[in-house]
Amino acid sequence: MTAEPNRFPGLFTSPNPTTVSINAPTPPAQPSPSEPGVAVIRDDAHALTVARQLAAELAPGAAERDRQRRLPWAEVERFSQSGLWGITVPRSHGGAEVSHTTLAEVTALISEADPALGQIPQNHFCLVDAVRLIGNAEQQRFFFAQVLAGQRLGNAVSETGTANSKVVTTRVSRGPDGQLRLNGRKAYSTGALFAHWVPVAALDDDDRAVLAYVPRHAPGLQVADDWTGFGQRTTASGSVTAEQVLIEPLQLFERHRLFEPPTIHGPYAQLLHAAIDLGIARAALADLRHWVRERARPWADSGVTQASQDPLSLHRIGELVIRLHAAELMLERGGLRLDRARALEGQPGSAEAVTEASIAVAEAKVLSTTLSLDASSTLIELGGTQATLEEHNLDRHWRNARTHTVHDPIRWKYHVVGDHWLNGATPRRHASL
Repeated sequence: MTAEPNRFPGLFTSPNPTTVSINAPTPPAQPSPSEPGVAVIRDDAHALTVARQLAAELAPGAAERDRQRRLPWAEVERFSQSGLWGITVPRSHGGAEVSHTTLAEVTALISEADPALGQIPQNHFCLVDAVRLIGNAEQQRFFFAQVLAGQRLGNAVSETGTANSKVVTTRVSRGPDGQLRLNGRKAYSTGALFAHWVPVAALDDDDRAVLAYVPRHAPGLQVADDWTGFGQRTTASGSVTAEQVLIEPLQLFERHRLFEPPTIHGPYAQLLHAAIDLGIARAALADLRHWVRERARPWADSGVTQASQDPLSLHRIGELVIRLHAAELMLERGGLRLDRARALEGQPGSAEAVTEASIAVAEAKVLSTTLSLDASSTLIELGGTQATLEEHNLDRHWRNARTHTVHDPIRWKYHVVGDHWLNGATPRRHASL
C-alpha cells in the first residue's frame, strides 16, 4: 500500500516539557496502532483493570505534585501509554469502544488517585467523540489511528473577555493565496501543553463554528503554562495563541454540526466532569476515614474516647456515604442513558433519547458536585485543627473540587431538570448539558 504524503512530520516527538512556545517540526500520516510502548485495551473489563492498577501507581505522588505545582509529564505519558486514552475509538477503527459507564468509572478511578490526571484527558475524549460525530472518512481514519498510537488531543476552546463563555472570536480565514490560517487566543486550555494535537474552536469566513486540529508543534502556535488556579494546580490549563497558523482541510471539522441533529456530545462531556468530581469525593472520603479513625479526637461533650465513636460525626459520615452511593448510581444511570442514545443515533426516537441522557447526566452532575464539596470540607471539620496544617495538604481536595466544579454552574442544571420534569422542556444543545 502506498503511504500518504508526509504532511505532519515529527508529531511522534513527545511535547517538550521545558518549552512553552511551539515551533518545532511536526508524524507520519499513517501511524501504527502498535507504536512501541502503547498498550491495546481489549474491552471494558480490561480497561477497568488497567485503570485500577494505574490509579494505585499514580496516587502516592499526587499530594506532592499539587504542593510543588509540578506538572505530571511522566505521569501523563504513562497514562496514555497504558492504552486508556484510546478506549473510546470505535471498534470499526480498531478501538475498544467501551461503554459510557466504563469510561465514567475509568475517569473516576484516575481522578480519585489524582484529579488533575483525571481532568487532563477529559477534552481528549470529547474531541475523539467529535471526530466520530462530524469527521469524514479520511479524518476518522487518520485521527483514530493517531489516538490508538498514543497521540493526545488537547483543548483550546474557551476565551476570556467575551460576553459569555460560549462566545468565540478566534478565526480560520482564507487568505489571498487560498490558504486557511488560524488566528486567536484561548484560555483554560486543559491538556494543550501535554498534547500532540491541539483542537482549536474558531469561526470560519461564514461565521460558522469550526474546530481546527492543530499539531502541537505547528509554527505560529504557542502554548503557555500560565494557569494559576488554587486547585487542579497541575492541569496546565493555560493559554494558547495562534498567529497565522496554516490549516489543511484534513484538520478542519464543522463544529456547528456537533449538536444538530441532537447528539450525545453535550451529556458525554458532562458525564466526564461528573466522574472527575466523584473521584475527588472518593479521595476526600478515604482521607476522612483515615483521619477520624487514626488522628482526630472526639469532642469533649460526646462522652466517647474515640472520634470514630462520636455520634454526631457518625451521623454526618453516614449522610456522606449514602450520598456517595447515590452519586455512583446516578453516574452509572447517566452512562446507560448515553449508551442507549448512542445506539439510537440516526433512528426514530434519537432526539428524545439524547434529552433523557442530558437530564440524567445533569442530575448526576448535581450530586457529584455537591458531594465533592461537602466531603472535602467535612474532612477538615472532623479532622480538627491538625487537619489544616500545610504539611498534610488535605485542603487540596476542597481546592480541587471548588476549582473543577465552577466549570459550569449546577444552578442551571437544577433549572433544566425542573423545567423538563414540570414543562417537558428540551435542554439547549451545547457542551454544558
